[in-house]
Amino acid sequence: MKFKKLSITLLTLILVMTLSFTILAEEVNLRIYHVNDVHSRVEEDDYAGSMGYAKMAALIKEARREKENVMFLDAGDTFHGQTIANINEGESISHILDLMKLDAVTLGNHDFNYGQDRLIELDEMSRFPFLAANLSREDGEEISYTKDYIIKEYDGVKVGVFGLATPETSYKTHPKNVEGLVFENPITTAEEVVNELEDQVDVVVALTHLGISKGSEYTSIKLAEEVSGIDLIIDGHSHNVLEEGMMVNDTMIAMAGEYSKYLGYVDLTVENGEVEAINANLIPREETAEVEKDYVISLVVDRVNKANEVITSQVVGRTAVELNGARGNVRTGETNLGNLITDAMKAKFGADAAITNGGGIRASIDQGEITQGEVITVLPFGNTAMLMELSGADLKAALEHGVSEYPAAEGLFPQVSGIKFNFNGDAEPGNRVQEVWVGGEKLDPNKMYTAATNDFMKAGGDGYSMFADAPIVSEAGGLEEVLMEYIEANTPVAPEVEGRIIAD
Repeated sequence: MKFKKLSITLLTLILVMTLSFTILAEEVNLRIYHVNDVHSRVEEDDYAGSMGYAKMAALIKEARREKENVMFLDAGDTFHGQTIANINEGESISHILDLMKLDAVTLGNHDFNYGQDRLIELDEMSRFPFLAANLSREDGEEISYTKDYIIKEYDGVKVGVFGLATPETSYKTHPKNVEGLVFENPITTAEEVVNELEDQVDVVVALTHLGISKGSEYTSIKLAEEVSGIDLIIDGHSHNVLEEGMMVNDTMIAMAGEYSKYLGYVDLTVENGEVEAINANLIPREETAEVEKDYVISLVVDRVNKANEVITSQVVGRTAVELNGARGNVRTGETNLGNLITDAMKAKFGADAAITNGGGIRASIDQGEITQGEVITVLPFGNTAMLMELSGADLKAALEHGVSEYPAAEGLFPQVSGIKFNFNGDAEPGNRVQEVWVGGEKLDPNKMYTAATNDFMKAGGDGYSMFADAPIVSEAGGLEEVLMEYIEANTPVAPEVEGRIIAD
Protein backbone atom coordinates (compact mmCIF):
# COMPACT_ATOMS: atom_id res chain seq x y z
CA MET A 1 0.00 0.00 0.00
CA LYS A 2 2.85 2.37 0.81
CA PHE A 3 4.39 1.65 -2.58
CA LYS A 4 1.05 2.28 -4.26
CA LYS A 5 0.65 5.62 -2.45
CA LEU A 6 4.18 6.57 -3.44
CA SER A 7 3.44 5.72 -7.05
CA ILE A 8 0.33 7.87 -7.02
CA THR A 9 2.30 10.70 -5.44
CA LEU A 10 5.04 10.41 -8.05
CA LEU A 11 2.48 10.23 -10.83
CA THR A 12 0.79 13.36 -9.50
CA LEU A 13 4.14 15.15 -9.30
CA ILE A 14 5.01 14.15 -12.85
CA LEU A 15 1.65 15.37 -14.09
CA VAL A 16 2.05 18.71 -12.31
CA MET A 17 5.57 19.16 -13.69
CA THR A 18 4.39 18.25 -17.18
CA LEU A 19 1.49 20.66 -16.92
CA SER A 20 3.78 23.41 -15.64
CA PHE A 21 6.19 22.84 -18.50
CA THR A 22 3.32 22.95 -20.98
CA ILE A 23 2.13 26.26 -19.55
CA LEU A 24 5.65 27.70 -19.65
CA ALA A 25 6.12 26.54 -23.21
CA GLU A 26 2.81 27.97 -24.39
CA GLU A 27 3.11 30.64 -27.04
CA VAL A 28 1.66 34.08 -26.33
CA ASN A 29 0.81 36.27 -29.29
CA LEU A 30 0.68 40.04 -29.04
CA ARG A 31 -0.32 42.59 -31.68
CA ILE A 32 0.86 46.20 -31.27
CA TYR A 33 -0.90 48.81 -33.41
CA HIS A 34 0.95 52.07 -33.88
CA VAL A 35 0.81 55.50 -35.48
CA ASN A 36 3.16 58.48 -35.60
CA ASP A 37 3.23 62.06 -36.85
CA VAL A 38 -0.53 62.21 -37.34
CA HIS A 39 -0.40 65.97 -36.66
CA SER A 40 -4.11 65.84 -35.72
CA ARG A 41 -5.26 64.75 -39.17
CA VAL A 42 -8.15 62.91 -37.59
CA GLU A 43 -10.50 62.96 -40.58
CA GLU A 44 -10.34 61.00 -43.81
CA ASP A 45 -8.89 63.36 -46.39
CA ASP A 46 -8.29 62.83 -50.09
CA TYR A 47 -5.76 65.66 -50.37
CA ALA A 48 -3.49 64.51 -47.55
CA GLY A 49 -4.29 60.83 -48.10
CA SER A 50 -5.39 60.45 -44.47
CA MET A 51 -7.26 57.38 -43.28
CA GLY A 52 -8.57 59.18 -40.21
CA TYR A 53 -9.10 58.01 -36.66
CA ALA A 54 -12.63 56.69 -37.22
CA LYS A 55 -11.39 53.98 -39.59
CA MET A 56 -8.37 53.26 -37.43
CA ALA A 57 -10.65 52.85 -34.44
CA ALA A 58 -12.82 50.40 -36.37
CA LEU A 59 -9.80 48.31 -37.36
CA ILE A 60 -8.36 48.23 -33.83
CA LYS A 61 -11.75 47.47 -32.29
CA GLU A 62 -12.21 44.53 -34.66
CA ALA A 63 -8.76 43.20 -33.74
CA ARG A 64 -9.59 43.44 -30.03
CA ARG A 65 -12.69 41.32 -30.64
CA GLU A 66 -10.71 38.68 -32.50
CA LYS A 67 -7.44 38.66 -30.51
CA GLU A 68 -6.79 38.41 -26.80
CA ASN A 69 -3.74 40.66 -26.67
CA VAL A 70 -3.77 44.02 -28.44
CA MET A 71 -1.79 47.17 -27.62
CA PHE A 72 -2.04 50.63 -29.27
CA LEU A 73 0.87 53.10 -29.22
CA ASP A 74 1.52 56.58 -30.65
CA ALA A 75 5.06 57.77 -31.43
CA GLY A 76 4.36 61.50 -31.15
CA ASP A 77 3.52 64.75 -32.96
CA THR A 78 -0.05 64.03 -32.00
CA PHE A 79 -1.78 67.03 -30.43
CA HIS A 80 -1.06 69.86 -32.90
CA GLY A 81 -1.57 70.55 -36.58
CA GLN A 82 -5.17 70.97 -37.70
CA THR A 83 -7.99 73.27 -36.63
CA ILE A 84 -9.81 70.44 -34.84
CA ALA A 85 -6.84 70.29 -32.44
CA ASN A 86 -5.34 73.77 -32.47
CA ILE A 87 -8.48 75.65 -31.40
CA ASN A 88 -8.88 73.60 -28.21
CA GLU A 89 -5.13 73.08 -27.80
CA GLY A 90 -5.18 69.31 -28.13
CA GLU A 91 -8.15 68.49 -25.91
CA SER A 92 -10.15 66.95 -28.77
CA ILE A 93 -7.23 64.68 -29.65
CA SER A 94 -6.89 63.54 -26.04
CA HIS A 95 -10.60 62.68 -25.93
CA ILE A 96 -10.55 60.76 -29.22
CA LEU A 97 -7.46 58.74 -28.30
CA ASP A 98 -8.99 57.91 -24.92
CA LEU A 99 -12.00 56.50 -26.75
CA MET A 100 -9.61 54.48 -28.93
CA LYS A 101 -7.99 53.10 -25.74
CA LEU A 102 -4.49 54.31 -26.54
CA ASP A 103 -1.97 52.65 -24.22
CA ALA A 104 0.75 55.32 -24.38
CA VAL A 105 2.18 58.21 -26.40
CA THR A 106 5.69 59.56 -26.53
CA LEU A 107 6.11 63.31 -26.87
CA GLY A 108 7.07 64.63 -30.30
CA ASN A 109 8.61 68.06 -30.78
CA HIS A 110 5.31 69.55 -31.97
CA ASP A 111 3.52 68.25 -28.88
CA PHE A 112 5.28 71.07 -27.03
CA ASN A 113 3.77 73.73 -29.32
CA TYR A 114 1.15 74.79 -26.75
CA GLY A 115 3.74 75.10 -23.97
CA GLN A 116 4.50 73.07 -20.86
CA ASP A 117 1.53 74.29 -18.84
CA ARG A 118 -0.80 72.92 -21.49
CA LEU A 119 1.06 69.59 -21.51
CA ILE A 120 0.37 69.31 -17.80
CA GLU A 121 -3.34 69.87 -18.47
CA LEU A 122 -3.39 67.42 -21.38
CA ASP A 123 -1.71 64.78 -19.23
CA GLU A 124 -4.28 65.30 -16.47
CA MET A 125 -7.21 64.95 -18.86
CA SER A 126 -5.81 61.89 -20.68
CA ARG A 127 -6.18 58.33 -19.46
CA PHE A 128 -3.05 57.28 -21.35
CA PRO A 129 0.47 58.22 -20.14
CA PHE A 130 3.01 60.50 -21.82
CA LEU A 131 6.39 58.76 -22.03
CA ALA A 132 9.77 60.52 -22.27
CA ALA A 133 12.50 58.94 -20.17
CA ASN A 134 15.19 61.35 -21.41
CA LEU A 135 13.29 64.49 -20.42
CA SER A 136 14.39 66.32 -17.29
CA ARG A 137 14.50 69.82 -15.81
CA GLU A 138 17.54 72.04 -15.39
CA ASP A 139 16.56 72.73 -11.77
CA GLY A 140 16.27 69.04 -10.96
CA GLU A 141 12.55 69.18 -10.18
CA GLU A 142 10.40 66.26 -11.26
CA ILE A 143 8.37 66.60 -14.45
CA SER A 144 4.76 65.85 -13.60
CA TYR A 145 3.41 65.17 -17.07
CA THR A 146 5.73 62.36 -18.22
CA LYS A 147 6.72 58.87 -17.14
CA ASP A 148 9.86 56.94 -18.04
CA TYR A 149 8.03 53.69 -18.82
CA ILE A 150 4.99 51.52 -18.24
CA ILE A 151 4.66 47.75 -17.77
CA LYS A 152 1.63 45.86 -19.08
CA GLU A 153 0.88 42.14 -18.83
CA TYR A 154 -0.70 39.92 -21.50
CA ASP A 155 -1.37 36.24 -20.64
CA GLY A 156 1.52 36.27 -18.22
CA VAL A 157 3.89 38.06 -20.61
CA LYS A 158 5.12 41.38 -19.27
CA VAL A 159 5.78 44.16 -21.78
CA GLY A 160 7.80 47.22 -20.83
CA VAL A 161 7.34 50.36 -22.95
CA PHE A 162 9.65 53.35 -22.44
CA GLY A 163 9.66 56.67 -24.27
CA LEU A 164 12.35 58.84 -25.84
CA ALA A 165 11.89 62.38 -27.14
CA THR A 166 14.20 63.85 -29.78
CA PRO A 167 16.77 66.36 -28.48
CA GLU A 168 15.95 68.31 -31.65
CA THR A 169 12.83 69.48 -29.78
CA SER A 170 14.98 72.21 -28.25
CA TYR A 171 14.91 74.01 -31.60
CA LYS A 172 12.04 72.30 -33.42
CA THR A 173 9.43 74.06 -31.35
CA HIS A 174 9.47 77.65 -30.12
CA PRO A 175 12.25 78.03 -27.50
CA LYS A 176 9.81 79.42 -24.92
CA ASN A 177 7.90 76.12 -25.04
CA VAL A 178 10.87 74.17 -23.65
CA GLU A 179 12.41 76.67 -21.26
CA GLY A 180 14.05 74.91 -18.33
CA LEU A 181 13.92 71.48 -19.98
CA VAL A 182 16.84 69.20 -20.77
CA PHE A 183 16.63 66.53 -23.49
CA GLU A 184 19.18 63.98 -22.35
CA ASN A 185 21.20 61.73 -24.65
CA PRO A 186 18.65 59.11 -25.83
CA ILE A 187 21.29 56.40 -26.14
CA THR A 188 22.57 56.78 -22.58
CA THR A 189 19.03 57.03 -21.24
CA ALA A 190 17.94 53.91 -23.12
CA GLU A 191 20.83 51.90 -21.71
CA GLU A 192 19.80 52.86 -18.17
CA VAL A 193 16.10 52.11 -18.72
CA VAL A 194 16.72 48.77 -20.46
CA ASN A 195 18.99 47.71 -17.58
CA GLU A 196 16.19 48.59 -15.17
CA LEU A 197 13.53 46.75 -17.20
CA GLU A 198 15.37 43.59 -18.22
CA ASP A 199 14.67 41.74 -14.96
CA GLN A 200 11.06 42.91 -14.83
CA VAL A 201 9.69 42.21 -18.30
CA ASP A 202 9.77 39.70 -21.15
CA VAL A 203 9.46 42.23 -24.00
CA VAL A 204 11.11 45.66 -24.20
CA VAL A 205 9.55 48.28 -26.50
CA ALA A 206 11.04 51.72 -27.12
CA LEU A 207 8.40 54.26 -28.12
CA THR A 208 10.52 56.96 -29.71
CA HIS A 209 10.32 60.22 -31.60
CA LEU A 210 13.81 60.09 -33.08
CA GLY A 211 13.41 59.17 -36.74
CA ILE A 212 15.95 57.70 -39.13
CA SER A 213 17.08 60.83 -41.00
CA LYS A 214 20.79 60.86 -41.78
CA GLY A 215 21.01 64.50 -40.73
CA SER A 216 19.92 63.74 -37.16
CA GLU A 217 22.51 63.10 -34.47
CA TYR A 218 20.31 60.61 -32.63
CA THR A 219 18.20 58.15 -34.62
CA SER A 220 16.37 54.94 -33.88
CA ILE A 221 18.93 53.15 -36.07
CA LYS A 222 21.72 54.39 -33.82
CA LEU A 223 19.65 53.37 -30.81
CA ALA A 224 19.27 49.82 -32.13
CA GLU A 225 22.96 49.63 -33.02
CA GLU A 226 24.26 50.80 -29.65
CA VAL A 227 21.72 49.52 -27.12
CA SER A 228 21.06 45.79 -26.83
CA GLY A 229 17.97 44.32 -25.25
CA ILE A 230 15.34 46.32 -27.14
CA ASP A 231 12.98 44.00 -28.99
CA LEU A 232 10.97 46.65 -30.82
CA ILE A 233 11.26 50.36 -31.58
CA ILE A 234 8.04 52.15 -32.54
CA ASP A 235 9.40 55.33 -34.08
CA GLY A 236 8.32 58.68 -35.49
CA HIS A 237 9.68 62.12 -36.42
CA SER A 238 11.14 61.42 -39.88
CA HIS A 239 7.78 60.33 -41.41
CA ASN A 240 9.27 57.25 -43.10
CA VAL A 241 7.09 54.47 -44.47
CA LEU A 242 8.61 51.16 -43.30
CA GLU A 243 6.30 48.66 -44.94
CA GLU A 244 7.81 45.60 -43.27
CA GLY A 245 9.84 47.35 -40.63
CA MET A 246 13.63 47.49 -40.47
CA MET A 247 15.74 44.97 -38.56
CA VAL A 248 18.88 46.43 -37.00
CA ASN A 249 20.86 43.82 -35.08
CA ASP A 250 18.14 42.05 -33.06
CA THR A 251 15.79 45.03 -32.93
CA MET A 252 12.80 45.66 -35.17
CA ILE A 253 12.15 49.32 -36.06
CA ALA A 254 8.60 50.18 -37.15
CA MET A 255 7.25 53.48 -38.48
CA ALA A 256 3.93 54.31 -40.18
CA GLY A 257 4.61 57.32 -42.39
CA GLU A 258 2.57 60.40 -41.50
CA TYR A 259 -0.85 62.07 -41.32
CA SER A 260 -2.75 58.81 -40.58
CA LYS A 261 -2.05 57.56 -44.10
CA TYR A 262 -1.13 54.20 -42.59
CA LEU A 263 -1.99 52.19 -39.52
CA GLY A 264 0.98 50.09 -38.48
CA TYR A 265 0.93 46.84 -36.56
CA VAL A 266 3.59 44.50 -35.25
CA ASP A 267 2.87 40.86 -34.39
CA LEU A 268 5.05 39.28 -31.72
CA THR A 269 5.22 35.67 -30.58
CA VAL A 270 6.65 35.17 -27.08
CA GLU A 271 7.68 31.78 -25.73
CA ASN A 272 9.32 31.12 -22.37
CA GLY A 273 9.92 34.82 -21.88
CA GLU A 274 11.68 35.25 -25.22
CA VAL A 275 10.50 36.90 -28.44
CA GLU A 276 10.56 34.05 -30.94
CA ALA A 277 9.01 35.90 -33.89
CA ILE A 278 8.33 39.53 -34.80
CA ASN A 279 6.75 40.89 -37.99
CA ALA A 280 5.90 44.47 -38.92
CA ASN A 281 3.17 45.49 -41.36
CA LEU A 282 1.31 48.58 -42.53
CA ILE A 283 -2.32 49.04 -43.52
CA PRO A 284 -2.48 51.80 -46.15
CA ARG A 285 -5.53 53.98 -46.54
CA GLU A 286 -6.15 52.44 -49.97
CA GLU A 287 -6.98 49.11 -48.32
CA THR A 288 -9.61 50.64 -46.03
CA ALA A 289 -12.13 51.74 -48.67
CA GLU A 290 -14.67 49.19 -47.43
CA VAL A 291 -14.01 49.76 -43.72
CA GLU A 292 -16.99 51.30 -41.97
CA LYS A 293 -16.01 54.22 -39.77
CA ASP A 294 -16.42 53.84 -36.02
CA TYR A 295 -19.67 55.57 -35.14
CA VAL A 296 -18.57 57.05 -31.80
CA ILE A 297 -15.33 58.54 -33.14
CA SER A 298 -17.16 59.98 -36.16
CA LEU A 299 -19.78 61.51 -33.87
CA VAL A 300 -17.13 63.11 -31.64
CA VAL A 301 -15.29 64.56 -34.64
CA ASP A 302 -18.53 66.05 -36.02
CA ARG A 303 -19.42 67.60 -32.67
CA VAL A 304 -15.96 69.12 -32.24
CA ASN A 305 -16.10 70.59 -35.74
CA LYS A 306 -19.50 72.15 -35.05
CA ALA A 307 -18.26 73.61 -31.78
CA ASN A 308 -15.22 74.99 -33.58
CA GLU A 309 -17.45 76.88 -36.01
CA VAL A 310 -18.22 79.33 -33.22
CA ILE A 311 -14.51 80.07 -32.90
CA THR A 312 -13.66 80.10 -36.60
CA SER A 313 -16.23 82.87 -37.08
CA GLN A 314 -14.24 85.16 -34.78
CA VAL A 315 -12.66 88.21 -36.41
CA VAL A 316 -8.85 88.47 -36.29
CA GLY A 317 -8.52 91.76 -38.20
CA ARG A 318 -9.40 93.67 -41.32
CA THR A 319 -8.03 94.09 -44.81
CA ALA A 320 -8.35 97.34 -46.73
CA VAL A 321 -7.99 95.49 -50.03
CA GLU A 322 -9.03 92.19 -51.54
CA LEU A 323 -6.38 89.56 -50.85
CA ASN A 324 -5.70 87.65 -54.05
CA GLY A 325 -5.25 83.92 -53.54
CA ALA A 326 -6.76 82.76 -56.82
CA ARG A 327 -5.20 79.49 -57.96
CA GLY A 328 -4.15 80.78 -61.38
CA ASN A 329 -2.50 83.83 -59.84
CA VAL A 330 -0.56 82.43 -56.86
CA ARG A 331 0.87 79.72 -59.11
CA THR A 332 2.14 82.01 -61.85
CA GLY A 333 3.16 85.31 -60.24
CA GLU A 334 3.40 87.56 -57.24
CA THR A 335 0.14 88.33 -55.40
CA ASN A 336 -0.62 90.58 -52.46
CA LEU A 337 -1.83 87.61 -50.39
CA GLY A 338 1.37 85.73 -51.14
CA ASN A 339 3.27 88.80 -49.97
CA LEU A 340 1.21 89.03 -46.77
CA ILE A 341 1.78 85.38 -45.89
CA THR A 342 5.52 85.46 -46.49
CA ASP A 343 5.86 88.82 -44.71
CA ALA A 344 4.22 87.16 -41.69
CA MET A 345 6.66 84.23 -41.89
CA LYS A 346 9.67 86.53 -42.23
CA ALA A 347 8.54 88.69 -39.30
CA LYS A 348 7.85 85.68 -37.07
CA PHE A 349 11.50 84.63 -37.16
CA GLY A 350 13.23 87.90 -38.01
CA ALA A 351 14.54 86.06 -41.07
CA ASP A 352 16.48 87.40 -44.04
CA ALA A 353 13.86 85.99 -46.38
CA ALA A 354 10.76 83.83 -46.62
CA ILE A 355 9.45 81.53 -49.32
CA THR A 356 6.27 79.48 -49.57
CA ASN A 357 4.70 77.49 -52.39
CA GLY A 358 1.78 79.01 -54.25
CA GLY A 359 0.03 75.64 -54.19
CA GLY A 360 -0.36 75.94 -50.43
CA ILE A 361 -2.53 79.06 -50.82
CA ARG A 362 -6.06 77.87 -51.46
CA ALA A 363 -8.41 80.88 -51.45
CA SER A 364 -8.79 84.66 -51.60
CA ILE A 365 -10.13 86.93 -48.84
CA ASP A 366 -12.59 89.73 -49.57
CA GLN A 367 -12.00 93.29 -48.45
CA GLY A 368 -13.27 93.91 -44.90
CA GLU A 369 -13.24 91.74 -41.80
CA ILE A 370 -11.02 88.64 -41.74
CA THR A 371 -12.19 85.66 -39.69
CA GLN A 372 -10.20 82.73 -38.37
CA GLY A 373 -12.17 80.49 -40.68
CA GLU A 374 -11.11 82.51 -43.73
CA VAL A 375 -7.45 82.25 -42.77
CA ILE A 376 -7.78 78.51 -42.25
CA THR A 377 -9.49 78.20 -45.64
CA VAL A 378 -6.53 80.00 -47.22
CA LEU A 379 -4.00 77.76 -45.39
CA PRO A 380 -5.89 74.53 -44.67
CA PHE A 381 -3.10 71.97 -44.52
CA GLY A 382 -1.79 72.45 -41.00
CA ASN A 383 1.73 73.19 -42.20
CA THR A 384 4.17 74.56 -39.66
CA ALA A 385 6.57 77.45 -40.15
CA MET A 386 10.29 76.70 -40.06
CA LEU A 387 13.46 78.76 -40.16
CA MET A 388 16.39 77.24 -42.00
CA GLU A 389 19.88 78.36 -42.94
CA LEU A 390 21.10 77.93 -46.50
CA SER A 391 23.59 79.39 -48.94
CA GLY A 392 22.80 82.02 -51.52
CA ALA A 393 23.49 79.40 -54.18
CA ASP A 394 20.82 77.10 -52.73
CA LEU A 395 18.38 80.00 -52.37
CA LYS A 396 18.84 80.87 -56.04
CA ALA A 397 18.46 77.18 -56.95
CA ALA A 398 15.14 77.16 -55.07
CA LEU A 399 13.86 80.16 -57.02
CA GLU A 400 15.06 78.55 -60.24
CA HIS A 401 13.13 75.41 -59.38
CA GLY A 402 10.08 77.45 -58.42
CA VAL A 403 9.75 79.01 -61.87
CA SER A 404 10.80 75.91 -63.79
CA GLU A 405 7.24 75.08 -64.89
CA TYR A 406 6.19 78.65 -65.74
CA PRO A 407 3.85 79.63 -67.42
CA ALA A 408 2.01 76.48 -66.29
CA ALA A 409 0.04 77.12 -63.08
CA GLU A 410 1.95 74.72 -60.81
CA GLY A 411 1.94 74.64 -57.02
CA LEU A 412 5.73 74.90 -56.77
CA PHE A 413 5.68 78.55 -57.93
CA PRO A 414 7.21 80.64 -55.11
CA GLN A 415 5.74 83.51 -53.12
CA VAL A 416 8.51 85.46 -51.36
CA SER A 417 9.41 88.12 -48.81
CA GLY A 418 12.77 89.85 -48.38
CA ILE A 419 13.59 88.69 -51.90
CA LYS A 420 13.34 90.33 -55.29
CA PHE A 421 14.18 88.45 -58.47
CA ASN A 422 13.52 88.51 -62.18
CA PHE A 423 13.38 85.59 -64.57
CA ASN A 424 13.01 84.84 -68.23
CA GLY A 425 10.06 82.51 -68.67
CA ASP A 426 11.11 81.68 -72.23
CA ALA A 427 14.58 80.45 -71.26
CA GLU A 428 15.38 76.81 -70.65
CA PRO A 429 14.41 75.58 -67.16
CA GLY A 430 17.50 75.79 -64.99
CA ASN A 431 18.64 79.02 -66.62
CA ARG A 432 15.65 81.26 -66.08
CA VAL A 433 16.50 83.30 -62.96
CA GLN A 434 18.63 86.30 -63.92
CA GLU A 435 19.16 88.50 -60.87
CA VAL A 436 18.30 88.05 -57.20
CA TRP A 437 18.36 90.56 -54.33
CA VAL A 438 17.99 89.72 -50.64
CA GLY A 439 17.29 92.56 -48.23
CA GLY A 440 17.94 95.05 -51.02
CA GLU A 441 21.43 93.69 -51.72
CA LYS A 442 22.51 91.48 -54.59
CA LEU A 443 22.51 87.84 -53.61
CA ASP A 444 25.91 86.41 -52.67
CA PRO A 445 26.04 82.71 -53.62
CA ASN A 446 28.59 82.03 -50.86
CA LYS A 447 26.78 83.85 -48.08
CA MET A 448 24.57 82.01 -45.59
CA TYR A 449 21.02 83.33 -45.25
CA THR A 450 18.18 82.55 -42.87
CA ALA A 451 14.98 81.74 -44.73
CA ALA A 452 11.53 80.95 -43.38
CA THR A 453 9.51 78.29 -45.16
CA ASN A 454 6.89 75.64 -44.40
CA ASP A 455 7.53 72.08 -43.27
CA PHE A 456 6.25 70.66 -46.56
CA MET A 457 8.86 72.50 -48.61
CA LYS A 458 11.56 71.94 -45.98
CA ALA A 459 11.08 68.20 -46.41
CA GLY A 460 11.63 68.54 -50.16
CA GLY A 461 7.95 68.88 -51.05
CA ASP A 462 7.09 70.19 -54.52
CA GLY A 463 10.61 69.18 -55.54
CA TYR A 464 12.48 71.64 -53.31
CA SER A 465 15.22 69.09 -52.67
CA MET A 466 17.77 71.83 -51.93
CA PHE A 467 15.90 72.53 -48.67
CA ALA A 468 15.92 68.96 -47.38
CA ASP A 469 19.41 69.05 -45.87
CA ALA A 470 19.42 72.71 -44.81
CA PRO A 471 19.92 73.03 -41.05
CA ILE A 472 16.76 73.98 -39.13
CA VAL A 473 17.35 76.99 -36.91
CA SER A 474 13.90 77.18 -35.33
CA GLU A 475 10.27 76.19 -35.70
CA ALA A 476 7.02 78.02 -34.94
CA GLY A 477 3.41 76.91 -34.82
CA GLY A 478 1.02 76.41 -37.68
CA LEU A 479 1.34 78.65 -40.71
CA GLU A 480 -2.25 79.77 -40.25
CA GLU A 481 -1.46 80.77 -36.67
CA VAL A 482 1.53 82.80 -37.82
CA LEU A 483 -0.62 84.64 -40.36
CA MET A 484 -3.41 85.35 -37.86
CA GLU A 485 -0.91 86.78 -35.35
CA TYR A 486 0.52 89.05 -38.04
CA ILE A 487 -2.89 90.28 -39.22
CA GLU A 488 -3.98 91.00 -35.65
CA ALA A 489 -0.79 92.97 -34.97
CA ASN A 490 -0.93 94.97 -38.22
CA THR A 491 -4.64 95.43 -38.87
CA PRO A 492 -5.87 96.83 -41.14
CA VAL A 493 -3.57 95.16 -43.64
CA ALA A 494 -3.19 96.48 -47.17
CA PRO A 495 -0.49 94.49 -48.96
CA GLU A 496 0.40 95.37 -52.53
CA VAL A 497 2.12 93.75 -55.48
CA GLU A 498 5.55 95.36 -55.24
CA GLY A 499 7.59 93.84 -58.03
CA ARG A 500 9.18 91.15 -55.90
CA ILE A 501 8.85 88.70 -58.78
CA ILE A 502 9.31 90.02 -62.32
CA ALA A 503 8.79 87.87 -65.39
CA ASP A 504 10.77 89.36 -68.28
